[in-house]
Amino acid sequence: MKKLFALALAALMVLSMAACSAPAAEETAAPATEAPAAEAPAEEGPVMKKIKESGKLVVGTEAQYAPYEFKDLDANFAGCDMWLAQQIADALGVELEVVDMSFDGIIPAVQSSQVDIGIAAFTVTEERAQVIDFSEVYEKSPQAVIVKKGNEATYSTKESFAGQKVGAQKGTVQSLLIKNVLSDSELFELDKYPELGMEVAAGNIAALVVDSAVADALIKSNPELALAAFEFDPNEVNYGKAAVIAKGNEDFVAAVNEVITKVASDGSFQKAYDDAVALADSMGLEMD
Repeated sequence: MKKLFALALAALMVLSMAACSAPAAEETAAPATEAPAAEAPAEEGPVMKKIKESGKLVVGTEAQYAPYEFKDLDANFAGCDMWLAQQIADALGVELEVVDMSFDGIIPAVQSSQVDIGIAAFTVTEERAQVIDFSEVYEKSPQAVIVKKGNEATYSTKESFAGQKVGAQKGTVQSLLIKNVLSDSELFELDKYPELGMEVAAGNIAALVVDSAVADALIKSNPELALAAFEFDPNEVNYGKAAVIAKGNEDFVAAVNEVITKVASDGSFQKAYDDAVALADSMGLEMD
């Protein structure tokens, strides 16, 4: 009996030790973990997709607005805006194609994908921002009033324009400026600034409102024109210029803004602007 009891006790001890040394299944199983979900790549906008597929950047402009966009004596596109367009195309690794059109047709062309981007000294306005997206501002310039030479002192106040025809290019912020600031005058619009300059020189309209840089070009090309003594309040009219892009293309806007930030900060856009002014001056500022 003692032997049997001893054997039974030994067997029980062996079983107990085995049970203690074997971990439970729950303890040895590795906890189930889910692999982290991969982030969905940012959706490529239709304009960027079109640019990559075609291998070119199509830019809409109105090439009669020196020093921003014009044609040189060989009929090549020139101006600081065209320089900027080339920088964007180079950054994207594609060719540049420029389409010359009427200014008021550029935004519709951008919206309908006829062109990928509009670069034509566009002024940033709330009205335009409702239908297209703007890039970052790449240049600011004040506004000037051109009159017939000899009438500079005649037009020195807002009141002096009352009842007079004042010109602006159709579809531009200058038209709004005349309506809002020179509200007692009569707005007169044409498609091209050289034509408006001729209207002023002929005495058919009293004045013309235009960017200061373009005003200098028009006056140098036409000795019948001069700057009016009147000056706009810079707080009202120191407009910023930006490119226009169809809505829903955030990736393309970001790519354009990256270029603008670089050329604005390193001074290369200012150099392109100065070079464009010099070229236009050497041509007698004749705008094709």
